[in-house]
Amino acid sequence: MMIQRPSFQRMTAADVRAMCWLSKQPRAARWARAARLVSRLGDGPLYVVLVALVWTLLDGIGTVFAQAAAIAYVIEVPAFMLLKNLIRRPRPADSVEALNAFIKPADRFSFPSGHTAAASVMATLICVFFPALAPMAVLFALMVGASRVLLGVHYPTDILAGATLGISSTLSALWILGSV
Repeated sequence: MMIQRPSFQRMTAADVRAMCWLSKQPRAARWARAARLVSRLGDGPLYVVLVALVWTLLDGIGTVFAQAAAIAYVIEVPAFMLLKNLIRRPRPADSVEALNAFIKPADRFSFPSGHTAAASVMATLICVFFPALAPMAVLFALMVGASRVLLGVHYPTDILAGATLGISSTLSALWILGSV
């Protein structure tokens, strides 16, 4: 059963209003087509390739980057799964008749966004280790989060929660390594 606290209900009501407004936009279907590609990039294999490349090509810093990524994802993934199954917030299209999803999500629950959490882990790592690439990394994480909303599988606050989880998992990993 989903958490039914009044603050959560208000948050959901605001999210539903935002999602209904977005779904009524004339270009919503076109945005969803573009969002599908961005969302696919956020599925996970890209992060494995990036970590492997950095680890292989950059001595020293590449090893610390790979260790930080491994620890961050070891923190983020179980926390994401625990939150998702504790809160059990239905997907937008499953709880609001006026909303449609443009893809079939991997599971039933939406809070927090795992795609956004994973993208935020990688973006935070890139910001810390390669500051010159920070704008591109942050833009990519924002695009992944936005793609999930545009596809109708997450509410805006799911994205915010996923980003918070990803960033905090990464900062925790860096603290564990003594890199912060």
